[in-house]
Amino acid sequence: MTSETEQRSSEPELRQPEHIGPYRIVRVLGEGGMGIVYEAVDTGPVRRHVALKIVRVGLNSREVKARFEAERQALALMDHTGIAKVFQAGETPSGEPFFAMELVKGLPITDYCDSNRLSTKQRLELFVDVCHAVQHAHQKGVIHRDLKPSNILVTEQDGKACPKVIDFGIAKALGLDLTEKTFATQTGQPLGTAAYMSPEQAESSGVDVDTRTDIYSLGVILYSLLVGSLPIDPTGLPIHAFMFRLASRSSDTPRPSERFTSLGQYRQGIAMARRTDPDHLQRDLKGDLDWIVMKALEPQRALRYETATGFATDIERYLSDKPIIARPPTAMYRLRKFVRRHRAGVAATSAAVLALVVGAVLAGAGLIRATRAERVAANEAAAAQQVSDFLVNLFRVSDPGEARGNAITARELLDRGAEKSITDLGRQPEVQSRMMHTIGTAYAALGLYEKARGQLERALETRQRVLGPNHPDVADTELALGGSIARHGDLEKAEAHYVRALAITEKALGPDAPRTGRMIAGLAALRLRQRRLPEAESLYKRSLAIAEGQSPSDPDDLAADLANLSSVYVAQQRYPEAEQTLRRGLAIQERNLGRDHPDLASMMSNLGAVYWYQDRYADALPLYERTRAIYERTLDPMHPNMASILNNLAETYAELRQYPQADSLFRRALTIKEERLARGHPSIGTTLHGLAGVLREQGRFPEAERAYRRALDIRARALKPGDAELVETVNDYGALLRATGRAGEANALSRQYSAAR
Repeated sequence: MTSETEQRSSEPELRQPEHIGPYRIVRVLGEGGMGIVYEAVDTGPVRRHVALKIVRVGLNSREVKARFEAERQALALMDHTGIAKVFQAGETPSGEPFFAMELVKGLPITDYCDSNRLSTKQRLELFVDVCHAVQHAHQKGVIHRDLKPSNILVTEQDGKACPKVIDFGIAKALGLDLTEKTFATQTGQPLGTAAYMSPEQAESSGVDVDTRTDIYSLGVILYSLLVGSLPIDPTGLPIHAFMFRLASRSSDTPRPSERFTSLGQYRQGIAMARRTDPDHLQRDLKGDLDWIVMKALEPQRALRYETATGFATDIERYLSDKPIIARPPTAMYRLRKFVRRHRAGVAATSAAVLALVVGAVLAGAGLIRATRAERVAANEAAAAQQVSDFLVNLFRVSDPGEARGNAITARELLDRGAEKSITDLGRQPEVQSRMMHTIGTAYAALGLYEKARGQLERALETRQRVLGPNHPDVADTELALGGSIARHGDLEKAEAHYVRALAITEKALGPDAPRTGRMIAGLAALRLRQRRLPEAESLYKRSLAIAEGQSPSDPDDLAADLANLSSVYVAQQRYPEAEQTLRRGLAIQERNLGRDHPDLASMMSNLGAVYWYQDRYADALPLYERTRAIYERTLDPMHPNMASILNNLAETYAELRQYPQADSLFRRALTIKEERLARGHPSIGTTLHGLAGVLREQGRFPEAERAYRRALDIRARALKPGDAELVETVNDYGALLRATGRAGEANALSRQYSAAR
């Protein structure tokens, strides 16, 4: 049999040939029970490196040659990006069969996933591609019969992982005569690799197999990808004893979650290779993934997935939070799936409860990325019942007067949810804290920063008590709370939360974990608001390096980091670097999301600002207008982000001397900011200063002076002496005073603020 445990025969070492047919031999790539594989170069018109496989000298029996003939015929039928292509087949002068095939320079799928620390979701997505490749072979009438990680190599093309199935050397025709020569399996020599072999393949004949034997092998591979261990390990057993045990179908295969529990001290390393911790991985495995894997590993093949496509489809259903075929469809299970499936677009915690409530709010605010890591639903039956009851009660409108025309706004639902989470979930503190965190982030997305702070402070206290002070979920709430406080205007109080969030995550997950990168970006945003620009630049570059170091990279994280770094460049007046960085980020987002997605709005606005600072107002205007159109479609009209884009548009129209439009836009922006931001927020001063300038240009001097005075009062309190924005208001206000014949007051104003520097 062909086995990874098979010993090489004792024939003497043979000299490597220089040429085989039109191919020049470069080196030996591998050697197995049936053949030798060389890396070779085609010396013909098409210069390319190939994998050249020939029958090992001394083993060119009639049976082995027949297998090789079947292999090259089988591969010739394949035309799929996930299957290595065959270029040519022939014989050496001594009659040894060979074929030249696509040279796949990749890693076995398990090694690739571990070395790149792919998450469970990323591993499943990659595995789905493998299933589709195997399905193609099955549709061509070919069973692989030796599927294992070393026969599924993963390469990268344009940053995307691409698996390729290789080595159909022991493929068996399904109702097709692949060759006129005899293709037989000797008694007692089933073909395949023991650890990945199906029970029917392990039987002494190994003849009665069909496509479902490949399904079993795929199940073993998926088990290993998820758990980091084989379901049944032949190590330590005599090979014939293992084969007998497998063929008898008496093996008691543990579920993936059970197997992971039994790995003890190795659990931490396995979880880290999947970008998570042991508890989260345990919860990921328990449930649907257990059912999916065990259906593929059914000893009785009639109970397995019928096709590789069916296997892939069930995984895709799991990834889409739809009920899977492998699991009994109980009413509670379907209810939980319904709740989880409708949380799309929610930047939320793993409790799917408020996905139905705040999904549209968070997606419109572009905050999906901020808490994407918390995507695991409550897995306990009691918690699930609490979730479903909470939702039913939250959406119940039994009294027509309870909501206007039964049309409930997102804010009304949030207010109701905030109240009910305290009264209804007192016995489920972990679920309660997740809901509070979610409600808090949703309030922040609406620009209701004081309400957000109250919810997030309660969530933080509960999480610290239930999970401990150093849990990554505590760090997520620290980050969200710091962001809400900072956006409301209190940077000093926000700083402690940002610093704690980063310290917890670095300790728990490591300095290069994706979640650590998000914490670093949060602290960088604070440093930018504090005008500590060198620190902000260094932190953003560190966050960007972490995002770029992931394989595959997350396009959302990359785009966000590029946008953030560009903000630092703008503040440093490094406009060419800012423009280049933003264009790269915008290209990533447009390729990933499309040109009209809400998450493009902030990136377009930032690029417009870069043009504005370079006096390219005609280039900035269409970007600002596109951003406003997106915000008007997706945000509350009083959202602070709406105020920001209105302010940008007003400044652009002012530079283009279209003062009436600018005046109207500044006033709308001011109304929103005074409603939603803290009294004395620097952003209010920015809008007042812009409005004052427009009023001055229209000759409305008394109104302009009042606006300048208010802007100066805010900026003098909020900014340090000598700050560029404060100096700007002092100078412009002084110019107005001089223009109205009050030079003495202007000089006194200048002396006052010069002395304060």
